[in-house]
Amino acid sequence: MKSYKYIALSLFSAVFAMSSCSDFLDTEPDQRVDIDNEDKVVKLLVSAYPTTNYALLSEFSSDNIIDNNSPHQEAGPDKKGNEFYYNRPSYDRMDDEIFAFEPAKSGNSQDSPSYVWGGLYESIATVNLALQAIDDIKAKNGGVLTEKLKAARAEALIIRAYSHFILVNLFSQAYKDAEASKNDIGVPYVTKPEDKVHVVYDRGNVTGVYEKIEADLEEGLKDISDNNYEMPKYHFNVNAAHAFAARFYLYKRDYDKVIEHADAVLGTDPSLLPDKLLKLSVFESCVTSTDYINKWIDPEDKNNLMLLSTNSRYSRHLSGYRYAWNGKALDETVYHTAMGSGYTWWRWYVNPYYYVSGGLYYTGNSDYGFHPMKVGESFEYTDKVAGIGYPHIVRREFTATALLLDRAEAKLLSATHRDIDGAIADIIAYDNSRQSFGEADKITYTANNTMNPLTRDIIEKHYADVKNPNCFANWEFTKNMSGSFVVPQDVVIYMNAVNDLRRFETVLEGTRFFDLKRYGMEYSHFIGPDKTEYKLTWNDPRRALEIPQEALSAGLESSRPTKDKPQDNSQLKMSTERQFATN
Repeated sequence: MKSYKYIALSLFSAVFAMSSCSDFLDTEPDQRVDIDNEDKVVKLLVSAYPTTNYALLSEFSSDNIIDNNSPHQEAGPDKKGNEFYYNRPSYDRMDDEIFAFEPAKSGNSQDSPSYVWGGLYESIATVNLALQAIDDIKAKNGGVLTEKLKAARAEALIIRAYSHFILVNLFSQAYKDAEASKNDIGVPYVTKPEDKVHVVYDRGNVTGVYEKIEADLEEGLKDISDNNYEMPKYHFNVNAAHAFAARFYLYKRDYDKVIEHADAVLGTDPSLLPDKLLKLSVFESCVTSTDYINKWIDPEDKNNLMLLSTNSRYSRHLSGYRYAWNGKALDETVYHTAMGSGYTWWRWYVNPYYYVSGGLYYTGNSDYGFHPMKVGESFEYTDKVAGIGYPHIVRREFTATALLLDRAEAKLLSATHRDIDGAIADIIAYDNSRQSFGEADKITYTANNTMNPLTRDIIEKHYADVKNPNCFANWEFTKNMSGSFVVPQDVVIYMNAVNDLRRFETVLEGTRFFDLKRYGMEYSHFIGPDKTEYKLTWNDPRRALEIPQEALSAGLESSRPTKDKPQDNSQLKMSTERQFATN
């Protein structure tokens, strides 16, 4: 793959701009470039955060969603073993395409590859404008930057690193290692504002993108500060920057740095850790869906390290339509019942507060799926009389609970600082957090033996049984990704625990797809009444989402070459096998 891949980003950005609701794009050009003091730079960075939500693309590409129109067993511990299916319409034709691992060619509406790609590059363009302004101000000030501008520059660099990080993990193959990933096509890493009508960029490779992300991230971490903003949880504050660094280094498999950055947020004193994690008791007083949503995204909650407000209809795709968090996927994430080991510590629903803290779950003859309020929609009315406005979903982009599981994995896999006892302590601390409901409920659920504290003994017995969800007898499949990606046999049980708990923690948020890719896990989607299987092997080109058609038209070569696609009939019969969707 030595040929160069180029993209005309300016052309595609123009297409995206036509459908964008961004105030930034509605600003007069002469005002946009006249950023001549530190206050204007700081204000500009408020609009530099991406407002697109990648969760739909990721979740519909993962093993967390099923086709309700394909035969499946009902979810939950009371299943009778019979398979059934529905004839539900999809919310959007794009859903059919993404779920079947096809290129999404059905438009550039919210949550589409076009919208996500364009929104992330819009974020990068804004950041680059801010960085140029900072350089100009520095030159005028004799090469000196104020503390405010140092912090702004750091924030800008980390935003740029983050936006490229999401792009490369969506639209390229997962990072394998420094040498192998040179053979995987990356995404354009844009570092300068566009000042020409038509600009082309070298797409490079995944290794190169990761190197540039790391350079921006490390440079930004030097000066990141919480002093520039009144609401730090909506910015890359210090804790959020370290949480992002931990996630980046986990994907890159630099485990000692994962531990270093996680410790910077979580600390090393176990007695202080519970105060930093999610407490389900905050949901006790919730009644409405809005109550639940507001508790999940509460900026005062110590567990929430960074929040991102996105323009998204994702929530609407999940309830009552063809594709849903249901069946086997729901069993493997929410329902933890004894499946042979006899050592499970969950016997009913994971969370007594309306399942996963508020949600919509159709039961009986319309069992279409489960929709928790952590991905619930808030609506911004522009005209209440006409009932029009913008749907928003606030993403909990980084949390202490997710970071805790990142640290546990790093402790298990670090070659120089392996700490199995420390990883077990983190796993137990995480589980204590998800049992942190109110005292009255705690007494009830403990008394009737529906929930009990997790112990090392339970971990070692429950997660050794491969009949339990998300458990493997070994993790040899990671070696397909890289010979250096080794999960020693003595930590397999604990990796099973981390895999299980992280899938539960992040369900419907989008990062499960990234985990499946980086581990090299193989999985299938079953589509239609005939239950046609569409399987993703560890090296399937379709593990990289197809870039938007507009970008292809502008000159970018696909990262999923047809000649490399699997050729078995089950994966090639797409149009004829799925006509039932509209019949």
